[in-house]
Amino acid sequence: MRSILKTNTALALVLMISGGAASAQDNGVEVLHWWTSGGEAAALNVLKEDLEGQGIGWTDMPVAGGGGEQAMTVLRARVTAGNAPTAVQGLGFDIVDWAKQGSLADLNTVAAQEGWDDVVPSALQEFAKIDGKWVSAPVNVHSTNWVWANKAVLDANGIAVPTTWDEFTAALETLKAAGITPIAHGGQAWQDATVFDAVAMSVLGPDGYQAAFIDLDEDVLGGAKMQEAFERMDVIRANVDENFSGRDWNLATAMVINGEAGFQMMGDWAKGEFLNAGKVPDQDFLCFRFPGTAEQVTFNADQFMMFDQGGAVSDEQAALASAILSPSFQSAFNVVKGSVPARTDVSDEAFDACGKKGMADLAAAAASGNLFGSMAHGHAAPASVKNAVYDVVTAHFNGEFDSEEAVAELVDAVSIAK
Repeated sequence: MRSILKTNTALALVLMISGGAASAQDNGVEVLHWWTSGGEAAALNVLKEDLEGQGIGWTDMPVAGGGGEQAMTVLRARVTAGNAPTAVQGLGFDIVDWAKQGSLADLNTVAAQEGWDDVVPSALQEFAKIDGKWVSAPVNVHSTNWVWANKAVLDANGIAVPTTWDEFTAALETLKAAGITPIAHGGQAWQDATVFDAVAMSVLGPDGYQAAFIDLDEDVLGGAKMQEAFERMDVIRANVDENFSGRDWNLATAMVINGEAGFQMMGDWAKGEFLNAGKVPDQDFLCFRFPGTAEQVTFNADQFMMFDQGGAVSDEQAALASAILSPSFQSAFNVVKGSVPARTDVSDEAFDACGKKGMADLAAAAASGNLFGSMAHGHAAPASVKNAVYDVVTAHFNGEFDSEEAVAELVDAVSIAK
């Protein structure tokens, strides 16, 4: 899988350098993204069909890699070559960085016409509106501290939904004794960090999470609670299968779908894979917050940055941005994708049980001050800090550091990166 990914990325880069990259059709848009799994592709098709209905062509440029790192590598090559795509999927501080470089188009006109300021939560606007200028269109809000479970596997082994760490570890022991892989996981840095994000929130609590990953307080980063978080990661590492290294996240999800594993800790994009496989929430699979984080929501938000094409925002870019923020698209897309709408005035009527739960959790967390940008997904600290945390978390997960060494390495890595 890794070799295929490297080959695809290398091919894309060769095309950029040789001038052979795909260009947008006349009266169309070229969209660079990393939504390549079955559920993601189905969701993206909702947007393609919306634009095609307006007579706007779509040139697709997918770059595989669930965390978007490969897509950002390709994007940098495109921008350096003076050949930026029309629109690019982006996350958090990556959007801020491109905006600060002056690379993004001004969407204020369409935003004002359609009242984005009134319907997009302020937490999302921090990454979509830079220095008073809208530069990207939020597609959704994903929350990252979910656990996904095969209901039949849990029922057959007498396991109720765990709400505490002790209940969760007891469930892991039960599954292991039954010969079932307790946790489906893919050994990629962003996946390791996604799990760590939830574990850290459960141990540190909201105040500690804020101090560690947003304020970058070195006393908290190197404290006893952080060491406990790494110790819990040791437990998780002991409950994944031997072939986890390099596995893509959707293949880990498939293990839960197929009953090969009990649980997966992953953002709510995983739900799209269950739905794409014909599975029904609360009947075939369960969704619940990672034990100890029932009242907190860590989030990321997929957005499409509109790159400056050498002048005012194009009609096609404006149409794409308008389509993305339309209430009908926000509902249709997020029902398929597994996420929740990026605007607050969309009904939950079309959403399934997990979607309704996600929308209710998001609203409650925002109201109570428990809504936090995800460290693992670039919404808590800039990329340099995020990548420093990635390095330490993955090294620890792969046995290079024990928990005590990991906290010391974490303090040093963040101190250098910030």
